[in-house]
Amino acid sequence: MPEPRNVRPARDGRVPRQARLDLVKARLVDPAKALDIRGQQVAPTAYVGTRVMIGKGEGYDARLKIVQEVADAHGWDAVEDDETSEARRLPLGVRTVTLTARPEADDEADAWLLLQFIRKDRNTKALSRIDLDHVIVTQPFQPTGWDIPHGWDIPHPYGVPQGWDIPHPDPATAVSAGLMSYGSPGSGGRQVVAYAGQRPVRRRNRDVMGRRPVVAILDTGCGQHPWFDGGVVERSVKLDGHGIGHIDPDTDPEVNEDLVGPFDGSVDRIAGHGTFIAGLVHQCCPDATILAWRGIDPATPLIESQWLTALAQITELVRRHRENDGRGRAIDVLSLSMGYYHENPQDQLFDPILLDLLEELSRLGVAVVCSAGNDATNRPSYPAAFAPWRVRRPGTLLARRDHVPVVSVGALNPNATDALFTNTGEWVRAYAPGASLLSTMPGFEGGLEPIARTMVDDRVRESIDPDDFRSGEDADGNATGGFAVWSGTSFAAPVVAGRIAAEMANQLMNRENPSDTPAAAVTRAWQAVQKHSDLVRPE
Repeated sequence: MPEPRNVRPARDGRVPRQARLDLVKARLVDPAKALDIRGQQVAPTAYVGTRVMIGKGEGYDARLKIVQEVADAHGWDAVEDDETSEARRLPLGVRTVTLTARPEADDEADAWLLLQFIRKDRNTKALSRIDLDHVIVTQPFQPTGWDIPHGWDIPHPYGVPQGWDIPHPDPATAVSAGLMSYGSPGSGGRQVVAYAGQRPVRRRNRDVMGRRPVVAILDTGCGQHPWFDGGVVERSVKLDGHGIGHIDPDTDPEVNEDLVGPFDGSVDRIAGHGTFIAGLVHQCCPDATILAWRGIDPATPLIESQWLTALAQITELVRRHRENDGRGRAIDVLSLSMGYYHENPQDQLFDPILLDLLEELSRLGVAVVCSAGNDATNRPSYPAAFAPWRVRRPGTLLARRDHVPVVSVGALNPNATDALFTNTGEWVRAYAPGASLLSTMPGFEGGLEPIARTMVDDRVRESIDPDDFRSGEDADGNATGGFAVWSGTSFAAPVVAGRIAAEMANQLMNRENPSDTPAAAVTRAWQAVQKHSDLVRPE
């Protein structure tokens, strides 16, 4: 197996473009300019420029002291940021520290430089639970703006499209036309489709002896759709009265489709992402209850410290439930369709802040299912690469009998070959359909219009409206609209999450008062995970 290939990060989809990074004052780690520390290999990543994270819990004060002492030695001030009300009482999670340069400082305050100074002046162990505040990216497949084919919405005569409709490769990043084709409607890109079948069959509540399996989704939330009526999706589960993630209705991308960019009515690239994911879970496990939270803001990149706070809230809900605290909620599977590339993957257990949360969830019996990423590389993407690797490497995790392993998921084409865009490697432990999938969309009606419309016999005739996702009905009252085709490892992960939940369903639903102790939940989850990944046995 070759070593992971690190390719240029600026334009290949691994990090947001600079205009997006500027919204959160983010910077890029540049391996060519990194402070040289012997034996260290540096890889590119995006991070908030003047902020570091410190893991909460035992040893926090000592870690804060290290940050402040090293910062002071280089002419910087390091000041703790105020905690938000929802984070203040969480036992796990992070505090953030902001760096500012004093007038006499030789260097501009920079979080990456601070971590390098700690490595150089102290040692790598001193960095335990001190980390950059990374920029996290969601993982549907999206073309870059100039890769959108010219005039794709105007059909050519005789039905034969001309050569210019093939997406253009990006010469700066060597992204191929074949790879970019997944972003085009008709080749797996987001597009309107009709659905002629019945909705997934869900058992009635009165037929459930125990409880339903619960799948949690931390993404863009979940919009309204006929499939979700009757309590299939819960959108406002809180912890101690505090919302989890983003709760402002004015910035909800599952309700408001055009929140970013010009006032042109276009459906934003991320709009509908969480609804699409929820529909995939519902197809794979119709009996599941889905908890949907908004961890992603459409206008700004997702910042790791905010994401970790939401994960810490979810973890606390699970802990309370497992300990029979009435303020908790049962969660059996957590689906995460986002990730980032770490700058120092050779450090053993280099990101223990995130790992602390994942290990607590796994100890409590939650199967965490993560998308592998869409960059056609074997460079590990996290949190997916916290799955046990097929071949052990320094710092990788073992599959433990008393913990549920993280499940990392790559994407398949409809013919079951690997999608050209999917990440791969020893750390990807499951593959599932992730290209040209059909699922639910909110009832968006974007600014584009059909090419032609007329009236005949008092009936409207028109060509397809390319961004009208409203739920139409046929003569029998069956919903035909409200669906789309889309591609990405974002969507392979919830397919596996739903399948794992379906494996748990009989044990949970056909028994009165099924055991929800951590040990029973771990056993139940392990059995389901083994059937839908190549994790054959715990070690």
